[in-house]
Amino acid sequence: MYIVMTLIIISLAIIAFLHRRELKAIYERDPAATNYIEVLLTYAGLHAVILYRIAHFFFKARIPILPRIISQVGRTLTGIEIHPGANIGKGFFIDHGTGVVIGETTIIGDNVTLFQGVTLGGTGKERGKRHPNVENNVVIGTGAKILGNITIGDNSYIGANAVVLNDVPPNSTVVGVPGRITKQDGKKIDSTLSHTHVLDPIKQSMEALEKRIRELESK
Repeated sequence: MYIVMTLIIISLAIIAFLHRRELKAIYERDPAATNYIEVLLTYAGLHAVILYRIAHFFFKARIPILPRIISQVGRTLTGIEIHPGANIGKGFFIDHGTGVVIGETTIIGDNVTLFQGVTLGGTGKERGKRHPNVENNVVIGTGAKILGNITIGDNSYIGANAVVLNDVPPNSTVVGVPGRITKQDGKKIDSTLSHTHVLDPIKQSMEALEKRIRELESK
């Protein structure tokens, strides 16, 4: 029993050392984190990143099948799917995490934060580079969808449930469906749309249908 406990402690210490940037990022950005041991043992986002790093190592070594098996184990255990071919920088933090999907050719810079339900995906069946580039210090809110080979510039914020299909310049705030830039370099750009008034495509379709029905009934 003593030997087993010693091996567990040593293993945790090695993992903590190898992923110290992620541990620090979580502890600094999540007010619910009370200590490093708690983060190491209980944060699914960190567990998903650890398994991704292992899978990515084997992927770069061109070892077949094993990287995808590891990524699928990670998905089953954490509810987060990160393709082993993605490239992810240091200080990466997935908060809560359930439902996050990161595609094969995604490139993520340093100190990026994702919330639950975020998709970094493609737009179809195209091959080659087909997933987003997310640069440094970007925050992507709950449920946001960033699709295609586009770039999200440094220090940008993508609002909850936004759907982004075009490049976003650095230092921008994007909200809505489709995503619109509402702030850039601290200056307000779109005064008609705020984070609390995100466009709902289903609601818009229903309103258009209701309007058409009224027009037909009036005839």
